Amino acid sequence: MTRTAHDSLGSVTIADGALWGAQTQRAVENFPISGLRFGRRFIQALGLVKRACAQANVALGLLDEQRGEAIVRASQDVIDGLLDEHFPVDVFQTGSGTSSNMNANEVIANRAIQLLGGEIGSEPPAHPPIHPNDHVNMSQSSNDVIPTAIHMATTLALRDDLIPALDHLHQALAEKARAFDTVVKSGRTHLQDATPIRLGQEFSGYAAQARKSVGRAGRAIAAVRELPLGGTAVGTGINCPPDFARQAIERLNQALDADFVEASNHFEANAARDGLVEVSGQLKTIAVSLSKIANDVRWLGSGPRAGLGEIHLPAVQPGSSIMPSKVNPVMAEALIMVAAQVIGHDAAIGLCGMGGYFELNLMMPLLAYDVLHAIAWLSNGVRAFTDRCVAGIKANEARCRETVEGNLALATALAPVIGYEQAAKISQEALRTGRTVRQVAEEWDVLHSQELDAILDPHRMTEAGLPGQSNSK
Repeated sequence: MTRTAHDSLGSVTIADGALWGAQTQRAVENFPISGLRFGRRFIQALGLVKRACAQANVALGLLDEQRGEAIVRASQDVIDGLLDEHFPVDVFQTGSGTSSNMNANEVIANRAIQLLGGEIGSEPPAHPPIHPNDHVNMSQSSNDVIPTAIHMATTLALRDDLIPALDHLHQALAEKARAFDTVVKSGRTHLQDATPIRLGQEFSGYAAQARKSVGRAGRAIAAVRELPLGGTAVGTGINCPPDFARQAIERLNQALDADFVEASNHFEANAARDGLVEVSGQLKTIAVSLSKIANDVRWLGSGPRAGLGEIHLPAVQPGSSIMPSKVNPVMAEALIMVAAQVIGHDAAIGLCGMGGYFELNLMMPLLAYDVLHAIAWLSNGVRAFTDRCVAGIKANEARCRETVEGNLALATALAPVIGYEQAAKISQEALRTGRTVRQVAEEWDVLHSQELDAILDPHRMTEAGLPGQSNSK
């Protein structure tokens, strides 16, 4: 079964039961490119924008209450995810996102008609009881609605998904830092032995990275706080009442407990997507930080016998189809791959940001897709890594003690007392003979035994201060 829909170019055939209209159908036929569709966050944001705009139009006396209420109820269905199947347009479409805006306008108009007791397509084509352009899109343009929806969806994804996930990771790492604070191990620089460090200190560094990532995500929210709504086609606000944007944004803030504001300059807000490029830069930095944490955890848990083996990672699944009992650091690997994809997205987002020509950016659908997916993947990857890896990490204290006792870099503590050259000779002799730094220092009688005890105490080396001196303040 099919039905006929109309737009300014004429008639098209649409599958019966589909809530979209002619412009959406043309987009479906024009862009059979990737099969990629916008996700829940973006569709929800479109519904939120349309609901707030209808409410503002009613308050301003531009839209009658009956139509306005029907549009609000239909928009709520979009917000609630009840109509997602009616958003079929490919991500690769018109660069302004007009196809997606009209998709939302048509779906909401047709759903509103149903809510009023009407049937889709039963009215003359030029005079439906609720028109997608005249009523649902009133006081709006795709050119301010789509970037507004992107900013909103990005904010909600950062606030409600990524920041809680990063905070969860921070708390888990901070707890491990406290639990491992007494475990002394070898530090490493250039993948070579370095002076001792406590395992807890190492994990405190990871916790600090996670905490700073929370701050970066907060700054990303600030970058998209301004909404372009009210600029309509080119930033002038044509066909839009002066108070419309303020009223619509006020309703959005009330509904979402948010802090959006109208763009300070609508020409910039329509033409440039610099805020989203800034968001992507913060996401890239977070991805780099997470990759460092995951890689270190992977290396620290390597083994169990031929690797570093200073921590035990939880076994979450068998690691090999051929080697019995092998267990791999799969949660760390997954997060590293997520980080790589986010960094790749950043390159595409940067290019999209360069797609602002005169009064409009023409790469907004891809911007929306890449930014929102980057946030979603980071959020999910971080939670999985935290719950299925970090939470179950245990220290291998015996292995840590073994590595620090044989560490040649312990000679570093001798250098301020006996000189760099003499300390280097002791370290070289220890390496050549397979002995410890302490054993060689004792044999060469460079210091009294009590002095060696104080200077070569690995735990003391994990704190600031000079050899043999108390580090208490």
